[in-house]
Amino acid sequence: MATNTLPAKKRTGKVGSTIFLKTLMALSGVVFVLYVIAHMYGNLKLFAGEESFNTYSEHLRTFGEPILPRHGLLTIIEIVLVLCLVAHVYSAVVLARRAGAARPQKYAVKKRVAQTFSARWMRWGGLALLLFVIWHILNFTNPKINVGDQGNGPDIKHNPYALVVDSFQTWWLTLIYVAAMVALGMHLRHGIWSASQTLGWTSTTSARRTANTVAIAVALVVAVGFVLPPLFVLFGVID
Repeated sequence: MATNTLPAKKRTGKVGSTIFLKTLMALSGVVFVLYVIAHMYGNLKLFAGEESFNTYSEHLRTFGEPILPRHGLLTIIEIVLVLCLVAHVYSAVVLARRAGAARPQKYAVKKRVAQTFSARWMRWGGLALLLFVIWHILNFTNPKINVGDQGNGPDIKHNPYALVVDSFQTWWLTLIYVAAMVALGMHLRHGIWSASQTLGWTSTTSARRTANTVAIAVALVVAVGFVLPPLFVLFGVID
């Protein structure tokens, strides 16, 4: 009876089921995709100069006033992102454990190697991105740990443009950032494709081709868009 009951439970759409967790991970992933695209757009304002970038940064903090308090919009976004992060990580961990427990002992060697690499990359790549995000927050927000030449001076803490430029003038920090953006691109490529499958957007050959093209395009645009500003800072084009 237990053998017959388990698969039926996994096929249901109830909370805690495999289908529910895959959908939760896909939807939370969509939120992250939208956020990184918006964040990338903001970073590209570095090319417009110090005044433009700092005006943009200040506008984010005052957006919606007086209906919202200062930093109100950012606080809402941060809460949504934290909730999505918890949902995304929880779903990924539970699904990974279930996949490991249900995996049969005998696999075709090539299929097993390919699936294992894909799964491990998403898991370890996701963990690496999580650690990078924590460092990124510490470096660029509160308490603003800065490793550049200007250190933690009072002026740089209140000048987002100077903080970014000072940080990415440090070669090893820029290298870590570039490596993280490559990992992000790979994560987006696989994640968008998987989410498209989960949400039923790949039911036809044409739809699968479109989803694959969108996944590759978004991954490349985001990764390149994030990488350009720090590289231009490192090589002195942005100063």
